[in-house]
Amino acid sequence: MDTQTMRTWAEVSLDRLAHNYHALRGLTPYGTKFMGLVKADAYGHGAVPIAQKLEELGADYLGVACLAEAVELRQAGVQTPILILGGTPAAYAAELVRYHITQACYDLDYAKALSAQVQETGGTLTVHIQCDTGMSRLGFLCHEDTMEQAAQEIAQAVELPGLHAEGIFTHFSDADGSEEYTMLQFDRFLDILQRVQALGHTFAIRHCANSAATLLYPATYLDMVRPGIALYGHFPDGNMDPALCDLQPVMEVKSRVVTVRTVPAGTPVSYGRTNVLQRQTRLAVVPIGYGDGYCRGFSNRLSVLFPGGQAPVTGRVCMDMCMVDVTDLPEVTEGSVAVIYGHTENGEQPVEAGATVMNTISYELLCVLTRRIPRIYR
Repeated sequence: MDTQTMRTWAEVSLDRLAHNYHALRGLTPYGTKFMGLVKADAYGHGAVPIAQKLEELGADYLGVACLAEAVELRQAGVQTPILILGGTPAAYAAELVRYHITQACYDLDYAKALSAQVQETGGTLTVHIQCDTGMSRLGFLCHEDTMEQAAQEIAQAVELPGLHAEGIFTHFSDADGSEEYTMLQFDRFLDILQRVQALGHTFAIRHCANSAATLLYPATYLDMVRPGIALYGHFPDGNMDPALCDLQPVMEVKSRVVTVRTVPAGTPVSYGRTNVLQRQTRLAVVPIGYGDGYCRGFSNRLSVLFPGGQAPVTGRVCMDMCMVDVTDLPEVTEGSVAVIYGHTENGEQPVEAGATVMNTISYELLCVLTRRIPRIYR
């Protein structure tokens, strides 16, 4: 694609994705499987091209959130095993079987419903048993006072006809925050594994290590790790030591200046007149706004990057554009490229800067980038 004709675009580096994949793989022992998370359109990076690249790189599994995401990959020709981490209505069991999709199984009633539907198809559905060890979301409840009941129910679930219980997993809720709570969850997971094994059932794939655990807690690797945000070059917590792993951001977002105008002092800018110019100002109009996923909360609080330096967002971010002060950057003219997230030879504007402004996480700002922004794969 020719970016000369684009108002705003995202450049996705498949080489950087490969770099991160190998860097994360390098943390794990030989034989540890690797699940690449491609849910939420691969965290905004584009699910199909990312999944195809991960398949080429040798990922053992892909993780998605729902049936539609899994089917999209299958219809694009992706053959790697896919696990749906969220719930799929049992009525769609035939689709799960038809597309060879693995489904998370989170309680006994759901297992029974899946089994009944699968038997009507005459096929077999691969499932991974989901354990709630402290996330309080989905999963057989595996707390100290419910452990025995959970073990009994899991044993019943894996014995149901039509289901092949290939794996078992849990999800850490605070691996980037509390080692104590993460180890509590991990101990609970080991406990349920031991109890179910005592009832005669083992699993080929045991997994629980998300990005933070992959970076911080080697003991949790077990049979497979499940990096998400780290795969895309971002640490789960901005305070993590970059020396933990050499990660490179996979996506850069850029936009092309529509026009530059000189506006007199005292002029209010944009909706609500939240910024009144204190000096004669060169204002550049940049065609990205909250309709593209560039948050309205960035108004008067964030900057965009040009080769010559930072230019502050001035006035409120509109749906389709924003204004930035380029008075001190005389080289910026109509057609100049503004780096929204990314770097130039003289600086960097990371997505984490926007996350700090919005009191959120990099995940959210990547996921909210809309499909109006074309992704270009390098």
